[in-house]
Amino acid sequence: MLIRRRKGWEIPEREATSESVYLGRRTLVRAMGLGGIALAAPGVALAEDDPSASKYPVRREDRFGAHGAITAEKLATTYNNYYEFDTDKSIWRAAQKLPIRPWTVKVSGKVEKPFEIGFDDLLAHMPLEERVYRHRCVETWSMIVPWSGFPMKSLVELCKPVGDPKYVVMQTLSNPKVMPGQKDILYPWPYTEGLAMDEAMHDLTFIATGLYGKPIPKQNGAPLRLVAPWKYGFKNVKSIVAIEFTDKRPVSFWEKLQDSEYGFWANVNPQVPHPRWSQATEKPLGSDARIPTQLYNGYAEFVAGLYTNRKAEKLFM
Repeated sequence: MLIRRRKGWEIPEREATSESVYLGRRTLVRAMGLGGIALAAPGVALAEDDPSASKYPVRREDRFGAHGAITAEKLATTYNNYYEFDTDKSIWRAAQKLPIRPWTVKVSGKVEKPFEIGFDDLLAHMPLEERVYRHRCVETWSMIVPWSGFPMKSLVELCKPVGDPKYVVMQTLSNPKVMPGQKDILYPWPYTEGLAMDEAMHDLTFIATGLYGKPIPKQNGAPLRLVAPWKYGFKNVKSIVAIEFTDKRPVSFWEKLQDSEYGFWANVNPQVPHPRWSQATEKPLGSDARIPTQLYNGYAEFVAGLYTNRKAEKLFM
């Protein structure tokens, strides 16, 4: 008899959320055959112009989840950090100008053969699933959302790294014509982020291509973004166009801008305050109350081992 032992982050789908409306919508979408074009949140553009829309919703991988109610879709898709458009949180309207087709991802560095791949071709190679993850912003707001996408390790395997690279570096699209924030010369564009290879290959590390059972909205990082749920949100680079495998640790966007406040590792720790505010609590979107922040955003048992030999480094901010 096979006895399956759940890992600590694994929960049944029925425990992932109490939002019956969300689950009811998923059932209705499947029944109507409307996929990603149906029932967008009020004020948020529909996804009917996205050729990948028919792929969603996808099967939820119930091994991965976050206890608590899923954040209302309207909140998660209209309260966004995306400095390429503006420093204001209400950038979702401006983000609709972002062209997401054609979209090409360039792979370079220590790989078997550098190449470029179109987003839709990339999707065809990847095992799509849905995961419910916590998200914790360094600004102390948080949410629980259902991302669709694929494990980052599947992407790494497709890229075929060679020579034992130590880091993977990712960059956001540079297009100042439609991303006016990139005209600000005080910021080190394009947005650059990176992970150590063992972080990139961890089971929890995810590349999101969808959200709430539809293609990921432009304001949330379309058409693909990183989701490393134990790290502060600024690590989760959006609208990825370039991936490089290297031995040199990258200097990421916020680290380059202000290294006294933002480090490379950026792991969540309530006991390590930001230089200008406490990280001990957080405010979930849609709530008036603050709740305690969890070490590694609640994933400590599973990712703390990544840093056993890195304790001398600035791991938490």
